[in-house]
Amino acid sequence: MYLKKILWAIALLGLVIAAFFAYYVYSAMFKENTAFNNDQAYIYIPTNANYNDVRLQLEPLLKDIDSFDALAKQKKYTSNIKAGKYVIKKGMNNNDIINSIRSNNIPVNVAFNNQETIEKLVGRIAMQIEADSLNLLQTLEDETFLKANGFSKQTALGMYIPNSYQFFWNTSAEEFKDRMLKEYNRFWNENRTKKASDLNLRKDQVMTLASIVHEESKQASEQPRIAGVYINRLKLVMPLQADPTLKFAAYQLPQYENTIIKRVLNVHKTIDSPYNTYMYAGLPPGLISMPDISAIDAVLNYEKHDFLYFAADAQRLGFHKFAKTLSQHNVNAREYHKFLSSQGINK
Repeated sequence: MYLKKILWAIALLGLVIAAFFAYYVYSAMFKENTAFNNDQAYIYIPTNANYNDVRLQLEPLLKDIDSFDALAKQKKYTSNIKAGKYVIKKGMNNNDIINSIRSNNIPVNVAFNNQETIEKLVGRIAMQIEADSLNLLQTLEDETFLKANGFSKQTALGMYIPNSYQFFWNTSAEEFKDRMLKEYNRFWNENRTKKASDLNLRKDQVMTLASIVHEESKQASEQPRIAGVYINRLKLVMPLQADPTLKFAAYQLPQYENTIIKRVLNVHKTIDSPYNTYMYAGLPPGLISMPDISAIDAVLNYEKHDFLYFAADAQRLGFHKFAKTLSQHNVNAREYHKFLSSQGINK
């Protein structure tokens, strides 16, 4: 009889232990364990991170980090960390969280436009993916890569077609560069390549001219007409006389550092630079900024006309007046210069 009671006691203790273990497993795996109020939170796991790096990000997001630790160890996540951007949704349990951060690397949208230099592009990209600015700059300016793919330091910016692209957050500088080259080659399809050939322009020359057109006007509706003016001048071997190239040349000089040129003056026309299109005929050696796709296509689909000149329109700011003769252009230009003076813009 006494032995029977002992067996019952052992059995009962076993049931208690089993129940406790079952509750522990349930709590560790299936009990909701998020501590934030938003619908979801994100963690960014760097390349070569260890479990402690992940844990530091998770701790403020979870109610019970110890139960998460136990399950992470049981599921061998602690030794199988993967870099990337991961989402944790409100109400998730530990099992869901581990499954998410183990295999659900979320793409990020990487967007850029209107970057004036490779350095500024690098700064923009480094804010959106894991690769740091220095590594990106060294990779994007790699001379061997540039030469192998038909670019130079002056034309390198033209490889980056402004748009929004999906990347994994843990994309490396090399992976970013290689993807951008593929996007560049995809952009330059057979149709665009033929149009460039018909213009007797290389792709990099189209990009250079597009950068000038884009700096002249952000109005997509008149960019083909502005492009037409420059195409006419190139055909006639006339200097482009593009004011944005003078500004670009000036900004390379120490005395213009951290300044904004609002009005192009005769002194700017004396700057001896291959980007001074008043002094040197033809296209400058490279881009002066990153053109929008609208400006690139404006060059490839330029408006055919007889205009050789244009000046900013004082009545419609952001637009231009076009002229076929120098005398008419001078009238238009004086009108705009008068407007600038009335606004106190003298330099």
